[in-house]
Amino acid sequence: MTAKLFIAALLASAVALPTVATAWESDIVVMAQKGRVDTAVFGKRPYMRDPRLSPDGSKVAVMMSRDGVDNLVLIDLTKTDTAPKLIAKAEEYREAGDRTMTGWRWVGNRTLIITLMSREIIFGQRSDLRRLAAYDLESGKLTPLAWTDAGGDGGTILHVDDEKETILVQRGIFKDGSFSPGPEVINVDVRTGEYRTIQRPNVEVSNWLVDGKGVVRGGLGQDDKGNQRLMYRSDAGGTIKTVSNAKDPTFTQSQIVPSVFLDEPDMAYATSNRDDLRRVYKVNMKTMEIVGPPLFQLDGYDVGGIIPNEAGNNILGFAYITDKDRRKWVDERLAQVQQFFDEDFGEGNALITSTNDGDTKLIVQIGETSDPGGYYLYDTESGKLQLLGWVHPILQGAKMNPTDTVRYKASDGLEIEAIVTYPRHRKDRKKLPVVVMPHGGPYGVRDEEGFGFFPWHQAVAELGYVVIQPNYRGSGGYGKSFVMEGRKPNGYGNRMQDDLNDAVTWFAQQGLVDPKRACIMGWSYGGYASARGAQRDPNVWRCAIAGAGVYDFPMMKSFDTETFGSFGASFQATADDLISISSARNTDGPWSPILIVAGLRDARIPIEQSRTLVSRLKRSGKKEGVDFRYVEQPKGTHNLPYEDVHIEWLVEAEKWLAVHNPAYIEGDPDKPKPVTVTVETR
Repeated sequence: MTAKLFIAALLASAVALPTVATAWESDIVVMAQKGRVDTAVFGKRPYMRDPRLSPDGSKVAVMMSRDGVDNLVLIDLTKTDTAPKLIAKAEEYREAGDRTMTGWRWVGNRTLIITLMSREIIFGQRSDLRRLAAYDLESGKLTPLAWTDAGGDGGTILHVDDEKETILVQRGIFKDGSFSPGPEVINVDVRTGEYRTIQRPNVEVSNWLVDGKGVVRGGLGQDDKGNQRLMYRSDAGGTIKTVSNAKDPTFTQSQIVPSVFLDEPDMAYATSNRDDLRRVYKVNMKTMEIVGPPLFQLDGYDVGGIIPNEAGNNILGFAYITDKDRRKWVDERLAQVQQFFDEDFGEGNALITSTNDGDTKLIVQIGETSDPGGYYLYDTESGKLQLLGWVHPILQGAKMNPTDTVRYKASDGLEIEAIVTYPRHRKDRKKLPVVVMPHGGPYGVRDEEGFGFFPWHQAVAELGYVVIQPNYRGSGGYGKSFVMEGRKPNGYGNRMQDDLNDAVTWFAQQGLVDPKRACIMGWSYGGYASARGAQRDPNVWRCAIAGAGVYDFPMMKSFDTETFGSFGASFQATADDLISISSARNTDGPWSPILIVAGLRDARIPIEQSRTLVSRLKRSGKKEGVDFRYVEQPKGTHNLPYEDVHIEWLVEAEKWLAVHNPAYIEGDPDKPKPVTVTVETR
């Protein structure tokens, strides 16, 4: 597809904005907070997400939802009586020819850079192309940036110069019928679209590293055997040389990668899990030696990342997750502002998400873990705090089901952290029905207490269940050794499953849940774990709800090898016997009743995985509608981008739970609450 046609199609798919100042009218009706919120409400897309201030703080670019579709919107803060301006519509792409918008950022105060994705058929295979386009706020035009001769990825921004209105872009090259051996780096003028190459491809480099001045200082490479190479140079005039070459068969990102290059010669700030937990270090890039003690570390948790300053040569703070997403500011001014927020709204309930140049204007997300909260504009000079918009107008600042972080012991003694959501309408927290909800991934991912983009824990707790989200072995955030516990040959499909079973046992011993009223529910890896639980441990689970899971690993490994290569294909299941951990290869014998949901257009987990499981369940004598139910979503993809598809997943789960593990039964001291918060159909 040509650049002109691509952008024309993107703009043609846009929807009109209503004439209001900074908000769209919601189609949610809030009738009473005392009653139950309907399950469909939790499938609604966030009304507002990821607002970003322009460098001068006069404008906000933000994703806003209308009729279940995301739209990139511009809000001019200097014109409070003007409606938000629509820039582009963002819908999930599914088949060849589809396109969408996936990201945005400011370059100067006149230009927004938009990341576009397109799904195309190249050499007979489905491929995803990434491109950049500049949106001119003055003319309203979208201009493609450096699409000529671009390869599969032409949209990785490495550096932004707001004053010169230029960006450094890493892109692959496709020219004369062949791809380049690696990406190049180009300097792009976002106003004119003109560009020039400043770093040619290197066969050893797959990702280039740039300092705060826009100088290419190094590169990273990895082959299909896991060998990792780090290359570096001291300045623009030096030769890039290999400073580290190691193999990482653990998939734990053990390579030291610089995040901020300092003005001090050859010094950088980097994160490393060299001592198990990921910490922040000062590193001599020439010798790869750690200089001094860690700059920042946590007790029992990994540091998430470094927040650089505007110049890109020092640190403003650190991002990390303990019980929830947090920031530690080393910049005195931001640290003081954060302290004020903590005093006013509770420690950790206000998160600075965007700032202008000079940090005089901030966007702050404020909300407790039991509510989605809202985005606020804060002027540090006047002290004025103004609501920009609710994340979910449906609930606004309403407190939903409370959450807590609890550690329990697995049956082999390993300590596991879990997020527990308690049903708010049930005063007596004793012997309650429970839904265990393993996260996707599985490696490197974890759950925390936040309301989240997909608040499934809130939806299920609202029905009257305790929801437990175990960060089972292999989850991220707890150090390299914890990830490795899941990557052992007996981890995937075995010990990791035991961690889920052990959650039911441990919380039953505490008197919170009834072990005879437990179900398991998850998506992606969580879908795999749910099906594996139904097959392996039907004595533990009264029912299972599996979405977008892998059920036949020999089949999946063949797909992944073709897609990601031999090294990438080994990332998922690490068991010695892939057949034994494949639920679709073990359909004979007793199973827990299982709901299977799959998206027809899932590009990550082929639909054949779910269809194969269903076919083999039938062949083993399992009855559809009794032993299993299969829901195939024609519009569904792996990321649940559509409201109706997302709502269907949650509503089908509610129905399956009601049949096989009712939230309220005879003998319970309480009764279900009536639904008083609903989605209104227009």
